[in-house]
Amino acid sequence: MSDTLTTDILILGTGGAGLMAALHAHWRDPAQKILLVSKGMLGKSGCTRMVQGGYNVVLNENDSLQAHFEDTVRGGSFLNDQDLAWTLVEDAPRIVRELENKIGCLFDRAPDGRVHQKAFAGQTFDRTVHVGDLTGIEIMSRLRDQVFAASIPCLEYTRGIELLTSRDGTRVIGAVLLDIQTGEFITVKSKAVILATGAGPLMYQRSACAQEKASDGVAMAFRAGAHLMDMEMVQFHPTGLVVPGSRLNGALLEEGLRGAGAHLFNGKGERYMTRYDPDKMERSTRDRVSRAGYLEILSGRGTENEAVLIDVTHLGAEFVERNFTGMRDRCLRIGSDLARERVEVAPTAHFNMGGIRINRDGFTNLEGLFAAGEDASGVHGANRLGGNGVAESTVYGARVGECVAGWVRDRPHDEPATDQVLAAQSAADRLLARRGEENPFIVRDDLGKTMWRKVGIVRDGPKLAEAVSDLRILRDRAERLGISGGRRFNLSWQQALDLANLLTAADLIARSALTREDSRGAHFRSDFEQTDNAKWLCNIYVARDGDGPKHWTIPVKLDKLRP
Repeated sequence: MSDTLTTDILILGTGGAGLMAALHAHWRDPAQKILLVSKGMLGKSGCTRMVQGGYNVVLNENDSLQAHFEDTVRGGSFLNDQDLAWTLVEDAPRIVRELENKIGCLFDRAPDGRVHQKAFAGQTFDRTVHVGDLTGIEIMSRLRDQVFAASIPCLEYTRGIELLTSRDGTRVIGAVLLDIQTGEFITVKSKAVILATGAGPLMYQRSACAQEKASDGVAMAFRAGAHLMDMEMVQFHPTGLVVPGSRLNGALLEEGLRGAGAHLFNGKGERYMTRYDPDKMERSTRDRVSRAGYLEILSGRGTENEAVLIDVTHLGAEFVERNFTGMRDRCLRIGSDLARERVEVAPTAHFNMGGIRINRDGFTNLEGLFAAGEDASGVHGANRLGGNGVAESTVYGARVGECVAGWVRDRPHDEPATDQVLAAQSAADRLLARRGEENPFIVRDDLGKTMWRKVGIVRDGPKLAEAVSDLRILRDRAERLGISGGRRFNLSWQQALDLANLLTAADLIARSALTREDSRGAHFRSDFEQTDNAKWLCNIYVARDGDGPKHWTIPVKLDKLRP
């Protein structure tokens, strides 16, 4: 048995959702014991700190909550849970004021002194607040400062291995963790677990996410019996850098460029969005612009590196240098000057709209299990608007933290079953003990290729069926891994643990995509090109059934806005 820690609230993940949950739980009831768990360094890992663009929020008297809500639901192809979408837009103004006035974020100002709001694609009003093009760093730095000030403990370089449940499987009562640096297991007994690990589509060969992400929260929740929803909805960002052979391949050039007036050209010099959305052009939603770039490349109209080109030179070098400092610096590292030349880009896997089904306070179908941020589903429907991601993380992190702090009060701890703890540890240890012929890094590369080619931007039934079969073969290969070395900071072991969770999430994505026989938002089927509201205006649910998944559908509740 490992050492056992006891806490009231266990939070897995330290991005925007996790840190907001911790702070709001602490502020509501400082007597509650809270434990944060970070797979990397507190405030230095995850995707919130990578947010360049900004935060969508209604602050201007000429804007409205209804307009933000309608943009969000129309952008999500009406697959959104409308209660969750409305809660996002309703809470966002209060949370932005809290970020500035209580947490200490300094957003850019307009000449009149008000918070500056810029244009983002897919929106009918300029409502995106920001800190240059480095918004996430500012938010995460200030949140980390507040966590330090509140003396909320955090286990860094520690990952979740498995959730612990009651004997009847209806309640989550803690988790088994692994200290990555020492290789030692930790058992945590808690009244509530908040999953805020950030998901992330790292199962694709080109991805813009933080590299430590591996869909850990979603995979653990699935194994514990949580209901997931809309797993087929994976967002591809249209403008990821193309840098063959580099870790920067797929890194984002964010939405603000297109909002400011960037143009997209194919390899022939044509401004190709005239063929796909002549009204909105480059300011169309991410799903449309990503699909357009992909089809241009697939049709042979890309560059030699299978890319398209983004151009902001017509905005003026001084404007680009002043407003997009972070992105220009990123481009300079690969030998391109964004301010003075066109830069090669291509679609890159960016965000999971699907995840754990929650209500507006973060409750799941399992008592004691809560989720917020990218681990959760329902807010964005079939496509997330740029600027709504960090808004979701902070809004729902705050709501869940406050709710859980009240929910755990006066509840007893359940004692984890020894056999369950040992089973979780043994499953992880078995990976370390294997001496097979397969390399976890190579298997993960092959997973990325399979998902990109067969479960990517443009899908069809035969390829999806092949992907399900291929993933079964990859899981068999993962049973034959060879892991050398000991327990301490063993990167091959960590890769094998990541791979197991990525394979679980990838299979759920592929099977859900095969189930949905229409095209909607980020999910495009070339064999079902039309959006079929008569049959498919419904969410696809999935839960564990024995050793495999069980799918079912529930119609979307259209109580505020109809197509």
